[in-house]
Amino acid sequence: MPPVFAHGRLRLYLLKLLDEAPRHGYEVIRLLEERFQGLYAPSAGTVYPRLAKLEAEGLVTHATEGGRKVYSITEAGRAELADRGGELADLELEIRDSVSELAAEMRDDVRGAAGDLRREMRAAAAATASDTRVEDETWRLAKEELRRARQEWKEQARRAKDESRRAREEAQQARRQAKEAQDRAREEVQRIASQLQEQFTKSGVREGLSDFTDKIGNLAGVWLGSTATHDGAKARAAESGWAEDLNPTADPARDLDRLLDRFRDEVRDAARDHGVTAAQLEEIRADLATAAARITTTVRAPR
Repeated sequence: MPPVFAHGRLRLYLLKLLDEAPRHGYEVIRLLEERFQGLYAPSAGTVYPRLAKLEAEGLVTHATEGGRKVYSITEAGRAELADRGGELADLELEIRDSVSELAAEMRDDVRGAAGDLRREMRAAAAATASDTRVEDETWRLAKEELRRARQEWKEQARRAKDESRRAREEAQQARRQAKEAQDRAREEVQRIASQLQEQFTKSGVREGLSDFTDKIGNLAGVWLGSTATHDGAKARAAESGWAEDLNPTADPARDLDRLLDRFRDEVRDAARDHGVTAAQLEEIRADLATAAARITTTVRAPR
């Protein structure tokens, strides 16, 4: 029988189950068995070591309730789950295929058993040819057994088909939602960056470029996946010498336009390469609002 989960896939699926709700190990095993319609159930020796490894990596944590360890996903676990959203959609399709393969193997087993049963029936019939009553009873029992086997196979095939269809629909929906979220985030960042550029171009800003550079470095850090605090991101931006390759001219307004162009290009590249989640978009929106407020105050201050 081929493996139900490819390498690393069970680990990802455990994070998905714990993201839905905190669970103890036995509940995780039961949920996997239900998902596979009883065709597959992982052993405790498969699930518990992987939960322990996830905890050692800081992706899950546990609390003891009623003598049992109840595992919960951490923020780091949720971040990995979000980064691997595409893999999760593919995993749903792989599970569907695994269910279909398991059902096919069961069907083959049922057919093989039915063939063995027929052969045994014929042998029994030949051995008891002189006793018509025994022969009739043997055939009746054999037909009943074959009928039950066929009925069981049909039920398993129906459940596998339903599960396969549901997994395919969920995977398609997950891909669609991920693309929509990424498109919305990209449009929102482009809109905010355009507004900032238009505002400062019209105002003819001559001051406050250093403060604005700090804010731009902070926002670029957010788009590149930073999880540090605002002050930490600002310090890193200053240390990295962001945009220092843009030599100043005699026109600060032109220099500001160049900084805005650099910022917009970096944000677009980061969004295209790494994508953006809804939570990241909200954090970015707050940072942009803070930057806009500080820079607007600088622009309006008496000169």
